[in-house]
Amino acid sequence: MRRRTTRAAAAALLAGALLVACAPSGAPSTSQSSTLPPSSRPATSTSTPTPTADPVDAALSGMSTAELAASVVMGHIPGDDPDAVRAYMATGLGGFILMGANVTGGPDQLRTLTAALTIDAELPPLIAIDQEGGVVSRMPWDDLPAGRALQRAEPAQTRDAFAQRAALVADSGANVNFGIVADVPADAGSFISSRALGTDPDAAAQRTAAAVQGERGVVLSTLKHFPGHGAAPGDSHHSIPSTALTLAQWQDADAKPFAAGIDAGAELLMFGHLAYSSVDAAPASLSARWHEIARDELGFEGVIITDDLGMLTSSGVADYADPVENAVDALIAGSDMVLMIAGSTSETAPAMVDGIAAAVADGRLPAERLRDAATRVMTLRMQVADQPDG
Repeated sequence: MRRRTTRAAAAALLAGALLVACAPSGAPSTSQSSTLPPSSRPATSTSTPTPTADPVDAALSGMSTAELAASVVMGHIPGDDPDAVRAYMATGLGGFILMGANVTGGPDQLRTLTAALTIDAELPPLIAIDQEGGVVSRMPWDDLPAGRALQRAEPAQTRDAFAQRAALVADSGANVNFGIVADVPADAGSFISSRALGTDPDAAAQRTAAAVQGERGVVLSTLKHFPGHGAAPGDSHHSIPSTALTLAQWQDADAKPFAAGIDAGAELLMFGHLAYSSVDAAPASLSARWHEIARDELGFEGVIITDDLGMLTSSGVADYADPVENAVDALIAGSDMVLMIAGSTSETAPAMVDGIAAAVADGRLPAERLRDAATRVMTLRMQVADQPDG
């Protein structure tokens, strides 16, 4: 290691040298460090270590716009052929969602399929599954309590159920669970009622936080369907449910479970295709205002992902008939990852990637917005890679 002497130390060294040079012939010379008192010895300083490059920045710096675009798309194709899903993911997609058509056998079959999804073990994709349990379950071997069965249970039971469920999900090779329903059903007849973790805001908040705690460190947790299905009657799989609930009313009620889940550390927040007309006429998934609320008011810093954009195309609303435009608009609004399932083929995700890249090229989607989204997604992917079994 090179040492740097100060100006004072250099003068001391010179004085010592002169004393030696002027000493009588035969007089012994001594080292400067042994003749000077400790306070007068040359000062040294260690060199400043070179800063370690941020791995996320390093990974993104070499990516083209098309590659950045691919990294924020979570796609899907049906089937259980490992070769087919591997070829699909080789296009550079950032994620894949497992649906029922991908799960045709037991845990061994699913592990084989999920292993094929990972092209680079040092940068695994986000592999998600809707494993709520109960009504919505992709893994038939999950017989743990969920939804309605937990609504009257103690929060600790919810935590334990989701801890065991997370272990099942992780064992399958998935690393993201779209499993925590933070919606507050307006009435028992709501389609979301049997899936919610509570029947009122406070109970839902307690169990939502408990579910996140149960999954913590095992799989990445997702809260859905922000800002809340319960207040908006109707099923967003076939329409765009709407409510006139004001922002203040939402803050006092339906916001509570999402705030609790965020405070508990949930890594993903799924935006629903729900319109709160007094806040924004657009569905929340395409609303810059709702993204602002999630970031600035609730303090969410993780990955915002859309619900299935195929649901928007199935709504029958002409403005949302094009899934590629929906993807671009969601990213412009503030989403970090776009999800496409319904109607998806092997060509759908590549078309979305092309559309996102084109939107950057023509200026509709700012390059920095895409970079910001890709950064958040890449951060989670590297978090998965750093897990002991990642």
